[in-house]
Amino acid sequence: MSKRTIVTMPGDGIGKTVLPEAIRVLKAVGFDADYVHADIGWDFWCKEGNPLPERTLELLEEHKISLFGAITSKPKAEAAAELDPALRDKGFVYFSPIVGLRQHFNLDICLRPCKAFNGNPLNFIRKGKGNTIEEPNVDVAVYRQNTEGLYGGVEWTNPPDNVYEALNTHPKMKNFANTPKEELSISTRIFTKKATERILRAAFEHAKKFGYKSVTLCEKPNVIRETSGMMLTAAIEMQKNYPDIELWNTNIDAQMMWMTKNPETYGVMVSGNMFGDIVSDGFAGLVGGLGFACSANIGAEVAIFEPTHGSAPKYEKFERSIVNPIAMILSACMMLDHIGEKEMATKIRNAIAKVIKDGKVMAYDMMKLRGCQEVLDQGAASTSEMTDEIIKNL
Repeated sequence: MSKRTIVTMPGDGIGKTVLPEAIRVLKAVGFDADYVHADIGWDFWCKEGNPLPERTLELLEEHKISLFGAITSKPKAEAAAELDPALRDKGFVYFSPIVGLRQHFNLDICLRPCKAFNGNPLNFIRKGKGNTIEEPNVDVAVYRQNTEGLYGGVEWTNPPDNVYEALNTHPKMKNFANTPKEELSISTRIFTKKATERILRAAFEHAKKFGYKSVTLCEKPNVIRETSGMMLTAAIEMQKNYPDIELWNTNIDAQMMWMTKNPETYGVMVSGNMFGDIVSDGFAGLVGGLGFACSANIGAEVAIFEPTHGSAPKYEKFERSIVNPIAMILSACMMLDHIGEKEMATKIRNAIAKVIKDGKVMAYDMMKLRGCQEVLDQGAASTSEMTDEIIKNL
């Protein structure tokens, strides 16, 4: 059987640091693959006016599987200011390349598991009866619709006349009647029935496969009546096909409170794009933060696996990297699961679990230190030392 080819997209900042660490672990566990580099990120926006070059799309079309590091995104004005002067005023508009990848390949299923490792000093704790300390077992899988909603990119500042006229047919627009058109910025939140049903089905199937007793829809149908309302209606219908799994319905604002009161009661969460982004970060904070937060972007043919942390460019400049590589390594485990190499994925997760439980080698975030170069002198492991310890425990 021929080797599998994995497209590697380090991207920006610490993406360039953590992705090679994940590849080191993959090689150590015996995963035999060819790795093909692909260009993506801020440098290519500045030099080419396109952070997602066509050549990268072609590589993904060919090989289907990718590991992705991190991306730098900046607001509209800053992005325009950093564009090569020769490219300015030529119609180039910055758009997040990871969002572009999700839409181009219809990577509409996003899975973000948030599972606590035993012994992680960053795990959520609370006071129990008699002033005891409780550490609830958090094991949540967040399914986020990945291509629609507020991240769909259908928005305007000073909307064109035809859009403005269409919007004014809605009675609620009377609340903005005294606002000049050029002072309006408008973003849409578009849900489609097909994509909504796909993410709901994926959530229920995950619950069925792994024995979760509930699926929680986390939206806001009491206020966002059309989009969240459509998702709730579809969820109620979907649950009829899974009679052994309960459907819970929570509002996003209340959920952010409840997740710190009783996080152990939740199993599979499912949301639209923005609320899924929010609730997954919230649960990630209960199991160690973004240093442990991995994710998968899955479509019918292409799948991209990435940590959910940003590019944190200041850390890239450190002489010795201090960032925690575990989120990237766990994302590589999700890739192994996806392509059927579950035994290798389990070996890596078990090695990570042993390192965390032993507590002898810890990244700076696990030691609750401020992110600076000096943490290495205070006992924190460097990025490569964390990877070495994981490999030693395979």
